[in-house]
Amino acid sequence: MAIAKAERLMNLALCLLGTRRPLSKRELRESVEAYLEAGSDDSFNRMFERDKDDLRELGLVIETVESLDGEIGYLARRDSNRLPPITLDAEEAAALGLAAKVWQQARLAGAASGALQKLRAAGLPEDVDPYEAHSALEPRIPVHEAAFEPLMLACRDRRPVLFDYRKANAAQPEPRLVEPWALECWRGHWYLAGFDRDRGAERVFRLSRITGKVRSRGSRFTAPVPDVVTVRETVASWAGETADRSALIRLRTGAGYPLRAKATGVRELGDGWDELEIPYGHGLDAWLVEFGPDVVVLEPAELRADVLDRLRAVAKG
Repeated sequence: MAIAKAERLMNLALCLLGTRRPLSKRELRESVEAYLEAGSDDSFNRMFERDKDDLRELGLVIETVESLDGEIGYLARRDSNRLPPITLDAEEAAALGLAAKVWQQARLAGAASGALQKLRAAGLPEDVDPYEAHSALEPRIPVHEAAFEPLMLACRDRRPVLFDYRKANAAQPEPRLVEPWALECWRGHWYLAGFDRDRGAERVFRLSRITGKVRSRGSRFTAPVPDVVTVRETVASWAGETADRSALIRLRTGAGYPLRAKATGVRELGDGWDELEIPYGHGLDAWLVEFGPDVVVLEPAELRADVLDRLRAVAKG
């Protein structure tokens, strides 16, 4: 069905772009094969109006023109739907080349290379090598999660998705129906921000906790997409980056260097243990669990209880 609709939209767009005069609904119905198969006039009208709205949403400028005899016609003028010439200086081309090189280790390598070829054909300076190494560091964005590609496409196409998600303190995953907004990498992990329909609110999901396949849903978004999606800021606040309290933990000597880097106070206890005071914010319990037996939470009691709950969930499998 998705392929058939894409073909129908393409044929309609070609008709509107290829005409020099406005075409009526009757003429468009006779020109697009899929419209000829519509069972009734009402069915065709609904299909045509949806297709016209979809093309406009994709960026095609469609004009509605009324003739002298009152008949309504449609066309898409080429001059209104032509992109301006692309001109890039050396610095802009280098930035695009660097961005493309980032994706060479991911599944977007083909798309990135194809995009650079199109930019070269559109006027990318011949003396600029987009893949030229500018430093000893090679930028990469690791993408190991199978959920990344279907979620990236769903974000692009504005399609709701259904997937099974296991929270850090849960033993079993549960289904989540989400309208995906944006993907972002933060500290080596990929996160999805979107609108959780069942909870009626914005949520952020770590891709490594998505189990099974990501399934697409054909319905439209029900919630408005914000102009700016602050994935990194949201995750940072959940991870305790905006902490306004302190926690006291015991840490095994020689272990937990990330915790030591955040500590506001360190005291040697002897017998292979140190006592650390660290910032405490939402999500600190999930981070502490990652250090396993090298960490013991002393206070506050609520943090200790949260860590124990997560450890029990992990033990249950």
